[in-house]
Amino acid sequence: YQGLSSPGLTCYLNSVLQVLFMTEEFREAVKRFGTSSLSYILKEAKSKPYSDDNYVFSACLQQEPYDVYKVISKRLMDDKVFEQRDAAEYFEKILCRTNPNASEHLIVLYLKIFKGELNHKTTCLNCKMTNDSTNFFWVLPLSMGDSKSRSYSVLKGWSSFFQAQRVSKDNQMFCSGCNQKHDADIEYEMIHCPDVLTLLLKRFSFDYQQNRYVKLHCRVDVAQTLEVKQYIYTYSVSASLYFNLMYDLYAVVHHFGDLMGGHYTADVKSFETGNWYCFNDNTV
Repeated sequence: YQGLSSPGLTCYLNSVLQVLFMTEEFREAVKRFGTSSLSYILKEAKSKPYSDDNYVFSACLQQEPYDVYKVISKRLMDDKVFEQRDAAEYFEKILCRTNPNASEHLIVLYLKIFKGELNHKTTCLNCKMTNDSTNFFWVLPLSMGDSKSRSYSVLKGWSSFFQAQRVSKDNQMFCSGCNQKHDADIEYEMIHCPDVLTLLLKRFSFDYQQNRYVKLHCRVDVAQTLEVKQYIYTYSVSASLYFNLMYDLYAVVHHFGDLMGGHYTADVKSFETGNWYCFNDNTV
């Protein structure tokens, strides 16, 4: 495997691209139907053709790194790729800015691989009337609590995301059945599970004592597997397909630093070798 040079502050982009390259379903989609802007970017960064059992990308060997990032900037309509950016935000931007003229098969595969769907349910506690609405997502954000937390469990954060949240007092919801505001419960249920589930740990929290955002440096326990069956929307036409669905961890993007700047790296498990690799710009 090859690293990616960082001619500017592009470690966030390098980490995202390495995860995409190491995602088996995504790699196969690009190889089969690659006609979009995103596929073009990946092929521009390729160091050599794929063989039967290997497919290696690198912006370092094909041409000058700066030229490759100029291609990325042009194709994604973003002239600020050399500035410090958020990896999760840019992951969504890359997926959302697929060329509309891309192969229909490729677009469908992108959606199947990364895009999920949630049911947002609101229940009035006065009349028990329930309203449902759907929301699509590329990334699910998990709250990490307050800055005083010493440890955090991804499993507990995942479970908390789907727990009903009570809104009351100044946050009461308007109920069309009661024709006035009342306390309500709000919760999410999974309608469609993507092939690849992406979670964002919200490590930045507003500290009211310091009157500023601070990074949460607590220890994080990351589970190797994640179960979803208890959070499936009962009335989903595909609910039965997800009953035994388990997600296996294969990639983690790390941020080192604070809100003003820092550095990104990616730890990825190869589906080809089963080994974990640390991608740190041009070092693997």
